[in-house]
Amino acid sequence: MVFFLLNLVWGAGTSPTGDARTKNEPRAFFVFGDSLVDNGNNNFLLTTARADSPPYGIDYVSHRPTGRFSNGRNIPDLIGEQIGVDPLLPYLDPELNGKKLLNGANFASAGIGILNDTGFQFVNIIRMPRQLAFFEAYQKRVEAIIGTKKTKKLVNEALVLVTCGGNDFVNNYYLVRNSFRSFQYKLPEYVQLLTREYQKILMRLYTLGARKVLVTATGPLGCAPSVIALRSRKGECATELQQAADLFNPQVTAMTGLLNKKLGSNVFISIEAHHIFYDFITKPKAFGFEVTNKACCGQGRYNGLGLCTALSNLCPDRAKYVYWDGYHPTERANRLVVQEIFNGAKYMKPMNLSILMSMNA
Repeated sequence: MVFFLLNLVWGAGTSPTGDARTKNEPRAFFVFGDSLVDNGNNNFLLTTARADSPPYGIDYVSHRPTGRFSNGRNIPDLIGEQIGVDPLLPYLDPELNGKKLLNGANFASAGIGILNDTGFQFVNIIRMPRQLAFFEAYQKRVEAIIGTKKTKKLVNEALVLVTCGGNDFVNNYYLVRNSFRSFQYKLPEYVQLLTREYQKILMRLYTLGARKVLVTATGPLGCAPSVIALRSRKGECATELQQAADLFNPQVTAMTGLLNKKLGSNVFISIEAHHIFYDFITKPKAFGFEVTNKACCGQGRYNGLGLCTALSNLCPDRAKYVYWDGYHPTERANRLVVQEIFNGAKYMKPMNLSILMSMNA
């Protein structure tokens, strides 16, 4: 659920970085958040929030499900390719040990939100406090290998990606009519609560040593096929959830800007992913998309009802679709987002990733 008029330089074959040193320079990479960036942690948990069966992964290198909520690679995979990081292992994967730890780790877990009560229906997921606790434990494991000083340097120089917020609306505030949170807060007040709590998460990451942090919030929530299937009459984006995204995302961008000012350094880079995806939806031909309001994999109205399974309708050409399943983008959409992360200007605040990396090269 992860928008800048994308410039024409985004042609096929264009390198998002244009910086060989940046791509080849080894560095660690850490990922926190929800299903948009989870690459398999939930495979090791007893939860329904899993993507461990076909046709998930149909276009991945192995053509098998990996736990990524995509037909292929997700945003962390594609960022990692450009900064020269091997594909991250989920933190819960037993294979993440020894020198593999120095590559970084993915702590994300599908179903989580900024708030701890988000995703309660998924039961056993790694909520944000636990993701951060795992990050702290990770550093102790690395210290045992390379020592405290080198571990601090590894974390300080690493790239960090944080993606959360969408579930706090879809799987909390708007999960059912008259939900507890909607009874407790009017939408503007709820958005303020989420922004304050997100700030606490980011500052905890800073305390734990993160100094280069990419921050995203939600995509255009009302335009996800699952939301359209339940809340739209003619396939248009659902007004209520669009309003929520339009309120929340600018506040997250403003919050990261204020944090940078307070810290005296551009630690946090805001990715306005809701705008990026909304451009895909409102100007699909400019990006080579043909289907914007229907999932490639699913069933029911707009293929937006229920889970993507082996029994679901499956589109033959994933590249024509913005959405892979009811909520998550296709690999091709993810690639365009990552190009924006590296090269964009309008939707990257205060700078894009290429500039950040070149400043630190």
